[in-house]
Amino acid sequence: MPMTCRYNFTLEWYHTLSKACYNCPYEEQDCYRTDCIPADGRKRPVVVVNRQMPGPSIEVCLGDEVIIDVVNLLSSDSTTIHWHGHHQKENPYMDGVPFVTQCPIHPGMTFRYHFKVNNAGTHFWHSHSGFQRSDGTFGPFIVRVPEEDDPHSSLYDYDLSAHTMTILDWTREVGVDKFVDHHHNDGDNKPETLLINGLGRFKNFDAPNNATIFTPAARFTVEEGYRYRFRVINAGFLNCPIEMSIDNHTLNVISSDGSDFNATEVESLVTYAGERFDFILQADQPKDVYWIHFRGLMDCDERFKKAHQVAVLQYKDAEETYPSSEPNYDSSRRDGKQLNALNKGTEENSTMFVSLPQLHSLDAWDGSLKKVPDFQYYVSYDFYKIDNPHFHKDPLYGFFNVTNPEQQLLTPQLNYISMKLLPFPLLPQRDQIDPKMICNETSVEDKDCENNFCECTHVVNIPLNAVVEMILIDKGYAYDANHPFHLHGHSFRVVAMERLGSSVNVSDVLKRDRNGLIKRNLVDPPLKDTVTVPDGGYTIIRFKASNPGYWLFHCHIEFHVEVGMALVFKVGDDTDMPPVPHNFPKCGNYIPNMNDTNTEDCDESGTFTGIIRKLLPKAYEDNCSTNNKASFMTSELNVLVPLVLLLKLL
Repeated sequence: MPMTCRYNFTLEWYHTLSKACYNCPYEEQDCYRTDCIPADGRKRPVVVVNRQMPGPSIEVCLGDEVIIDVVNLLSSDSTTIHWHGHHQKENPYMDGVPFVTQCPIHPGMTFRYHFKVNNAGTHFWHSHSGFQRSDGTFGPFIVRVPEEDDPHSSLYDYDLSAHTMTILDWTREVGVDKFVDHHHNDGDNKPETLLINGLGRFKNFDAPNNATIFTPAARFTVEEGYRYRFRVINAGFLNCPIEMSIDNHTLNVISSDGSDFNATEVESLVTYAGERFDFILQADQPKDVYWIHFRGLMDCDERFKKAHQVAVLQYKDAEETYPSSEPNYDSSRRDGKQLNALNKGTEENSTMFVSLPQLHSLDAWDGSLKKVPDFQYYVSYDFYKIDNPHFHKDPLYGFFNVTNPEQQLLTPQLNYISMKLLPFPLLPQRDQIDPKMICNETSVEDKDCENNFCECTHVVNIPLNAVVEMILIDKGYAYDANHPFHLHGHSFRVVAMERLGSSVNVSDVLKRDRNGLIKRNLVDPPLKDTVTVPDGGYTIIRFKASNPGYWLFHCHIEFHVEVGMALVFKVGDDTDMPPVPHNFPKCGNYIPNMNDTNTEDCDESGTFTGIIRKLLPKAYEDNCSTNNKASFMTSELNVLVPLVLLLKLL
């Protein structure tokens, strides 16, 4: 029987190692007190729900209803909450994207999210406003199914809430400070460390006898001889893919982004911001404690700050301590077979790497995999040397006026367009959209966007139920970077992925496809909602646009989407979309007509003015066009005299 599950989320500024932590980490039990957030041992502000980091875990069953009241107690910032992995079928107003599906929730306000849970698996919720996710506004959202509906149920004995791992790249300063420092000055965009379930070892604390202690690491307990399902959520916000492995154990990976595939045993797994993976661990080693390693790649690697973290796999009845080996970045790497490796696709043709299109979905074949799609759309991107006026004002400090390369900011764009949303949400206030307010590649052809900065509300129209093939191309000229992309409202099939070189042009991919050199898995590719693209390569995804609404598609690196690395798919016509909920909040600009000095309404029901409006509407319109009561009252005599004469004649 489906249930209705209610939650109250109170969002506020808080602090790590607050007074609630008492003597943490010197007294480790104090680190687990209510409202204590130890983090990595450094004191800094956080933005959290219910004074928890991660926030409350939502754990429900498929088909349940959830009601979440989000109370914004921030002093000045608005917010929204996105339910990452939930497609909001028939209820797109609950997707939680400001200025796309709703107005922001302003300080002091409460917004109720209410929807039916239609997507099983490992998901999460997070703020979709500014940098709040980077500061702690996120948490698990787990949706379970009955054992008979789980194709992998025979592979594990336990699926415990305590075995959810949530990863976040972590910095010493709040997200907005790091963003502003990087985009307006010479600050870097590299995290120093990682957190696992809000915990991590980073800052050294001096203890008696010249010992060194840390804030506690996350700990996951198993019992010898049993098999456990673990759920991994990457809530990261910077360009920091995470390589994960467990000493003396393998990972039998069974699911990603809520969709099951053939069990694939590997030594390590790479996960990108926004992705989720489930794996099974066989507790078949001697009773002991073992390091679980999380090793940052790309902007977290050995070229920069070597961001890494550990957790502990604790066997029951083993001493609750830490493994004897001291972990570091270099020792966190593990050889052997790897799933979802960085910047590697099917071109590797190696038994040591498993690329996503090589997985075999357990979901049935569907129409999105037909040979020829209804709608094919190329999205290419890179970082461009242009005068983005938000950060480079030509000629004062244009891109090429600035001589310090650390202060030259390259702009990431999709098809040479930066997203700028309207001042009102597209979905609930779609009746206010003028076609001139939105753009796409065709409408900006005369702007020479390859050489000039182009910014607009980038919307791509897709007919309802069309099969869409997106070819995502990372040109890779500016940086050796990586971008995980997330699609709202739909899952997609990952049918192809390949790295062609250190860089690539769109024409190269087009030519390769025309020559039949791109091999698509149109039989059983995995279903996902977040996917990476190899640098200097492409990823091809397929989905059926069966969910009418306005759906965001964006890079899930916070610094990139914040500067416009996104677009919106409008699926179907306005009439195909569910009606706007009753009393749904509206918002927009307030720019009154300064020539209108009298705003008093001249329509006064029951007064002489109201009578004239009914008897002589033309006279009313002619004299009340400016809503100026005074001007109309002056003209009343001009109407009254002929009216009296007319009545006498009758």
